[in-house]
Amino acid sequence: MPDNRDSHAEPPPHAQLVQMATAHWTSHILYVAAKLSVADHLAKEAKRADELAAVTKTHAPSLGRFMRTLAHLGLVTEDETARFALTPLGEALKTGAQGAARSAVLTLASPWITGGWERLLESVQTGRPGLEQALGMPIFDWLARHPEEASLFSETMVSFHGTEPAAVAAAYDFSGMATIVDVGGATGNLLAAILAKHSGCRGILYDLPHVVRDAPKLIQARGLADRVTIEAGSFFERIPHGGDAYLLSHIIHDWTEEQCLTILGHCRRALKPTGRVMIIEMVLPAGNVPHPGKMLDMMMLVGPGGQERTEPEYRDLLNKAGLRLARVIPTDSAVSVVEAVLV
Repeated sequence: MPDNRDSHAEPPPHAQLVQMATAHWTSHILYVAAKLSVADHLAKEAKRADELAAVTKTHAPSLGRFMRTLAHLGLVTEDETARFALTPLGEALKTGAQGAARSAVLTLASPWITGGWERLLESVQTGRPGLEQALGMPIFDWLARHPEEASLFSETMVSFHGTEPAAVAAAYDFSGMATIVDVGGATGNLLAAILAKHSGCRGILYDLPHVVRDAPKLIQARGLADRVTIEAGSFFERIPHGGDAYLLSHIIHDWTEEQCLTILGHCRRALKPTGRVMIIEMVLPAGNVPHPGKMLDMMMLVGPGGQERTEPEYRDLLNKAGLRLARVIPTDSAVSVVEAVLV
């Protein structure tokens, strides 16, 4: 008798839990594929495992098994001559490919990040960032001492946040603002998207010296060098004055409440009477509604020690900083614009 059960039916609960438990296998496999530059080596032509082993300095039989697993994941295909070729998914792992997936994999699945996740239990028990325990110092202090990883981290933020800059630029009307200050804006990806849509605006990109060193390349590539001023400094010490809008994109979620109040306090003192502070974050929905920010919140717990917030939590934080939450503007992405004004 034929089995008419739906082969695509949702697995039973125990199987779903097992799938969740083995998810880290996939991230480790992707990390090794990125580290070995497999996609780059296959960019021009298909290769056998032994040919790949020669250029990657790996054990050919083991690499053959590894490549078979990449085929299972859909990154490569193997033909009848045992040659492996990239699929469109695998193409995205090449160095310099649109979306910077390779940089994101090398960061998010790296030993230095996963070392923090291994201490998630400790973070839940104590409230202390697991990554700080693993690295021996706060994450941003560690990145300041490791410039190569810091550059990859900046590229990862561009990749991870994907369509957010364009969505923010489309959702909020910046046209009446002469100067927009991107506080902690890294390479200027968000600022560039806003300026590209609103030709009458100018921008100030403000971040730590080792972070903004990679900004001129992106700003010049977007044709905005004459409209962006790059300033180096710490938002814990000062923020440039004279802006009509102050952007804080994925900044507030990184820090403790005390540190957030310091940052927001500098913004408040820099604000014009009609100015705006715009916190761009994943505003968490109440209740049981699924949202990617609820997973990201665990990265904030493990990593820098910050947190994602609900709208009431942002209102409370802003009130403590002497600001008023004016409105929350959704975008066509996971983030919203939390607009704040002077009280």
